[in-house]
Amino acid sequence: MSRPSIVAVSAGLWTPSKTTVLSQAISSAAAERLRGRSVSIELGSFAAELGATFRRSDAKGDLAVALEEVERADVLIAATPVFRGTFTGHFKHFFDLVELAALKGAFVVVAAVGGGEKHCLMLEYALKPLFGFFQAIVLPSGVYAAERDFAGGEVVGASVLARIDDVVAELAAIFQGPLSSSGEIQLPAVGVSRAG
Repeated sequence: MSRPSIVAVSAGLWTPSKTTVLSQAISSAAAERLRGRSVSIELGSFAAELGATFRRSDAKGDLAVALEEVERADVLIAATPVFRGTFTGHFKHFFDLVELAALKGAFVVVAAVGGGEKHCLMLEYALKPLFGFFQAIVLPSGVYAAERDFAGGEVVGASVLARIDDVVAELAAIFQGPLSSSGEIQLPAVGVSRAG
């Protein structure tokens, strides 16, 4: 296969968005280490269109492009703000529109941003089961950040930066192996053929 496609989805609604900063920090580190192609999707940029779309077949414009990018991803970074103890409604609605079998065999990194540490387990009880439903391969490490982990539009929390390093190391272990003469990385054999 060609260089892995790394797609970061941020459900942050505000600009600037800590959730987007986090998702892009993870995707940038992963793209550099894996020599992959990185795409960033901000659901807030088409939130009204997303909210008015009830069937996949009705998706148009930026929403349709975003869904197609996610469905072709080799690595998906799924990041959401914590809202009432779980992911946001528009985050769930976006993934409700993703084709059911499209993420089978994709590698998923879950990430979230909350006001404090009390909601950090939502990675385990909300995000990981959602992508397990899609039969995606959810990485063991997720990345949770609190408001204090950001400054100047960047991730600065030492523990969060360490978790990003952990996630990238896990991805590198999955995609490890020498590059071919054409610069291609071979996906590991997991019994699933990824379209791309």
